[in-house]
Amino acid sequence: MKIVIVGGVAGGMSAAARARRLSEDAEIVVVEKDDYVSFANCGLPYHVGNEIPNRADLLVQTPQSLRAALALDVRTGTEAVAIDREAKQVRVVDANGEYALDYDALVLSPGARAIRPPIPGIDSPLVQTLRTVPDADSVRALVDGGARRAVVLGAGFIGIEAAEALHLRGLEVSLVDLAPHVLPPIDDELASLLQEELVRHGIDVHTGVSATAIEEPIPTEEDAPAEPHGVEVVLSNGTRLPADVVLLSVGVRPASNLAADAGLAVGRNGAIVVDQTLRTSDPSIWAVGDAIEVRHGVTGALGPVPLAGPANRQGRAAADAIFGKPVTAPAVLGTAIVRVFGLTAGMTGANQRQLRTAGIPHHVIHVHPNQHAGYFPGAKQMHLVLTVGTDGKVLGAQAVGQEGVDKRIDVIATSIRAGFTADDLAELELAYAPPYGSAKDPVNMAGFVAQNVLDGTLRLWYPWDLDDAAAEALILDVRSPREYASGHLPGALNVPHTKVRERLEEIREAAAGRPVRVHCASGFRSYLAHRVLTAAGFDSANLSGGMLTLRAARPDLVLDKG
Repeated sequence: MKIVIVGGVAGGMSAAARARRLSEDAEIVVVEKDDYVSFANCGLPYHVGNEIPNRADLLVQTPQSLRAALALDVRTGTEAVAIDREAKQVRVVDANGEYALDYDALVLSPGARAIRPPIPGIDSPLVQTLRTVPDADSVRALVDGGARRAVVLGAGFIGIEAAEALHLRGLEVSLVDLAPHVLPPIDDELASLLQEELVRHGIDVHTGVSATAIEEPIPTEEDAPAEPHGVEVVLSNGTRLPADVVLLSVGVRPASNLAADAGLAVGRNGAIVVDQTLRTSDPSIWAVGDAIEVRHGVTGALGPVPLAGPANRQGRAAADAIFGKPVTAPAVLGTAIVRVFGLTAGMTGANQRQLRTAGIPHHVIHVHPNQHAGYFPGAKQMHLVLTVGTDGKVLGAQAVGQEGVDKRIDVIATSIRAGFTADDLAELELAYAPPYGSAKDPVNMAGFVAQNVLDGTLRLWYPWDLDDAAAEALILDVRSPREYASGHLPGALNVPHTKVRERLEEIREAAAGRPVRVHCASGFRSYLAHRVLTAAGFDSANLSGGMLTLRAARPDLVLDKG
């Protein structure tokens, strides 16, 4: 059998390596248009920031090492330009010209291309992307050449990593995104925590605006003594940001042209359509990685998910399918994590916006536990958001914190894959010792709260209900008088949670027949008060996540003091 693989890196090289392990007799040819067939593209920002100073550390394999270890015929600098499906041939071009490669099975792993918005000045040599080793070389060359200011367009995963990397190299960094907040896939109430961390480290954050042009600077008399800069990024609100390097990270598009030109089915999103065995609309052609259309494991939505983990697994699965092994490539959960200076943000499954778009009824749970036992030194609070269906099924989770985020997100990602419910989360037996966790792990705690919501023990209200609650209900603040005096919601009645029972009549009189909306700092003390109020016949609800969540979701909120 002759297998031709178009494109290396995660998906393509995983397919090639797996195919060789399954067959010593197969002829396996990998063509890669760039010079690097197997490199750690997720490490590129850290190379730019000099945390990975040695460029060679990014190069996982070379054509020579792949030939020696796996007997693969790897041809870099070779671009596939056409597929003749009837003849089962791929036309390729290298430095010596064009020729054809026959195949019995063809695997397409063309990846994705960085989106370059059609704005004036986008072709300036100071405008860079960060997807390949040469991209990293170019950015490092600008930094090493004396760049002092950087503008990063796009505040997604790569944009945030790039902003941090350039900051580590001593540049003044501006971060721009059209979305209302940084890291658009994360829920609003967590995004503000990340934005505060970016600003605290000196990143100039601009959200809700886009770049409309990249122009040569306009000199003025005041500017004459200052050090020159290469370009100015003009934003849609008129702001002009000086830059010696502009890093473009506004998203990617599937590189599906080769497949589309060959008549393979391509979805409305531009991604190659594949079945559960990664087979395209042609029975002899498979496709993997950033260029394919996958199904979201929670919402069922179809579209590309450009992540290294799924691409690696898809490459392996495609090779299995080629050799007749039973394969059902699973749907993708979009599990991801990113460092934001001293914080970590992680997510898995569906966020609240995706669930609303898909019309999936759900509950949202906010908890703020420590990453390990509070009495052990070094305990640090995290912010965990869990979404569960009305049937209790776990749908998604997000977390932000200094430590322990990765562990909890991975546990919940596994739980979603297993089809677990809130009851299962509550009963998970997780490793515990004071330096590592708590007897009631944050995952268990989220499960407990979800159980209470599902069985009616706990009724929640949310930050987005605040305006209605303020107009139609009594806001009951059950924190201590000192906490209340440090900042409270206008018109809120302060009754510490330990005093609620003895002051029920006072609360009833203040409510005057209205509902009571209770809150504390994080949601636990107010839960206790909520149970007392419910037992006493009040229409009561507890603020999910308390003031911690409210302040994160409404950073513009003005609190009364005194």
